[in-house]
Amino acid sequence: MDHTSIITQVSNPKEEEIISFNQEKVSQSNSSVKKQRSPGIFSTFFCCFRNYNVEPPASNNTTTSLPPAPEENGTQPKFDQVEVIPIPSPPAKFLLPEMNISDYGKKCVVIDLDETLVHSSFKPISNADFIVPVEIDGTVHQVYVLKRPHVDEFLQKMGELFECVLFTASLAKYADPVADLLDQWGVFRARLFRESCVFHRGNYVKDLSRLGRELSNVIILDNSPASYIFHPENAVPVQSWFDDLSDTELQDLLPFFEGLSREEEVYGVLQNLRGR
Repeated sequence: MDHTSIITQVSNPKEEEIISFNQEKVSQSNSSVKKQRSPGIFSTFFCCFRNYNVEPPASNNTTTSLPPAPEENGTQPKFDQVEVIPIPSPPAKFLLPEMNISDYGKKCVVIDLDETLVHSSFKPISNADFIVPVEIDGTVHQVYVLKRPHVDEFLQKMGELFECVLFTASLAKYADPVADLLDQWGVFRARLFRESCVFHRGNYVKDLSRLGRELSNVIILDNSPASYIFHPENAVPVQSWFDDLSDTELQDLLPFFEGLSREEEVYGVLQNLRGR
């Protein structure tokens, strides 16, 4: 297994610019040899949410969808030009266990990990909050993890207001120990990983209809629109975070979530949010 494939992230724009600049220099110095532009290390490291304009699945009677063959010389329709059709058939077994008695009456918030709460890298980070060893094919790799500013305050408050579920498209061997270090208060009632996603057109999609919760009381907080393409009406988008220590987005979201926790259902409030 390629050690870079255990983490599912979007790419850092700063690193993309560096890679692109270096590739252009190589192309100019070797103009006599026609080369196909090869992906840099971060193109494979952040492999999974590259295309945000993802078509929703066609209506069918299953809860999973295999990606069709790529379309040549064509483009995907823009997100706002397609009709989003949720997968109609519920699974035989839901992803979440029965709700705890202490969470009765609370809405369920599905929270992403990478670029939403933390940023992780196999390249050393001098100010990393955690260094997580991950064993892959007999070799231990060090993963350097930065916590997003205000994430501790955010998680504690969200744990008071909602039934919180961690849902990441990364593998459990990486995400589980990161969650152990990040969530010291037991905020996450459950943790879902890549195997709980639906692989659809090259993306790992988090199908909220498989959770076992009433969809009108489910919210997903995620930096990648591709991850909630089946249920955009349940989404609270968040900006991707890499290393900006002045970022306040999680802190700024708390008043919004406090108000949302008191609503009868989430659709009206989130529709207004999308409108803005």
